[in-house]
Amino acid sequence: QVQLVESGGGLVQAGGSLRLSCAASRSGFSLNVMGWHRQAPGKQRELVATMTTTGNINYADSVQGRFTISRDNAKNTVYLQMNSLKSEDTAVYYCYARNYIAYWGQGTQVTVSS
Repeated sequence: QVQLVESGGGLVQAGGSLRLSCAASRSGFSLNVMGWHRQAPGKQRELVATMTTTGNINYADSVQGRFTISRDNAKNTVYLQMNSLKSEDTAVYYCYARNYIAYWGQGTQVTVSS
């Protein structure tokens, strides 16, 4: 069983930056895909960014050019550097990982004030 623990959320002004981290409970456990989804109040959960062990990256159009995903495969840790934050980025951000099944973290709140 894999547990994912997120950190780094908080309150930031528009135009600011935050860095999210997510660590899997078991170092060395193979997780082919890791990344982030988010859910804003009253909206559906949406993909933000994912990264495979081989370095393939997908971004949502809304964050492309502002957010950067990175990954430490040896530590099964994924990061999300969020720059030029906008009020519409306000959401709960959930860490995501998948090998044969999907795993979800508890979520970390990101609030961007305008």
